[in-house]
Amino acid sequence: MGLYAGIDVGSGYTKAIVIDEAPTVVGRGLTHSGADFAAAADRARDEALAEAGAEADPIAACVSTGYGRSNVSFATAHRTEIDCHARGAYHGFPRAITVVDIGGQDNKVICVDDAGKRVNFTMNRKCAAGTGSFLEEIAYQLKIPLKDFSGLAEQSTDPDISIGSYCTVFAKTEILARIRDGVHVADLARAAIESVAKRILESQVITGTVVLTGGVVAHVPYLRRTLAEILDADVQVPPDPQHTGALGAALVARQQATGK
Repeated sequence: MGLYAGIDVGSGYTKAIVIDEAPTVVGRGLTHSGADFAAAADRARDEALAEAGAEADPIAACVSTGYGRSNVSFATAHRTEIDCHARGAYHGFPRAITVVDIGGQDNKVICVDDAGKRVNFTMNRKCAAGTGSFLEEIAYQLKIPLKDFSGLAEQSTDPDISIGSYCTVFAKTEILARIRDGVHVADLARAAIESVAKRILESQVITGTVVLTGGVVAHVPYLRRTLAEILDADVQVPPDPQHTGALGAALVARQQATGK
C-alpha cells in the first residue's frame, strides 16, 4: 500500500503526518522548528515514518505547508496553510464548518461549506495578539509553564478581571499593575486566554460549528471553553489539533497521487 506524507513547518514546531490509502493516519512526528527548517522537516518525517514502521522510500507523495514549506526538500508539492487546515478539519468534521487555526505567529478563520470548499478566510494583523506568542509571553511573565495555563485558568474566581490591552507589550505592563494590586494569578491566566479569544473574534463574524486547530488549542484547551461561552456555539476540537495542517497536506498528497 502507498503512503502519503504531509509536513507542516510552523514558526515554532514542525509537524508530520503519514497516511495510507484508506486514508488512515499511521504515523505522526513533532519537533521544534528551530533555526533550520529543512532539518526540522527531516526529523518530523523520520519520526512519523518510524511510528508507521516504514522507510522514506515507500512515500508516494509528500506535500508541505506552513511558514517554512519551501524549505522541505523532499516535498513533491507545496500548499498554503489555509488549504491544508481546511482540508484537515473537514476530514474530521465533514459538514459546513468555520475553522479557527491559532498558531504561534498568526491566527486564521476559514469558512468551509458542506462540500468541503473554502468560501472565505481572514488572517490576523501583523501582531502577536490573538496568537500563541501572546500567551507564551504572558505565561513567561507570570512564571507559569504554558502547559499549566489551562488548569490555572480553571481556578479563576473573578470573571470580571480582564486584560484591556491587545498589544503584547502593553498587556504585560497592564498585568504588572494588576499583580501590584493583588489580582490572583489564576484570574490573570483566564483573562489572558479570554483576550486571545476576543482578538480572534474581531476578524470575522463566526457562526455555526467551529473547529479549533493548531498548537495553542492542543496546549491550552481552556480556550475551547472560552470561545464556546463567548459565541454560544458548538465548538469542536480534532483529536490531534496540532497536526491538522499536516493531515490536510497528506490528504492533498494522496489526492494528487491517486486522484481520490
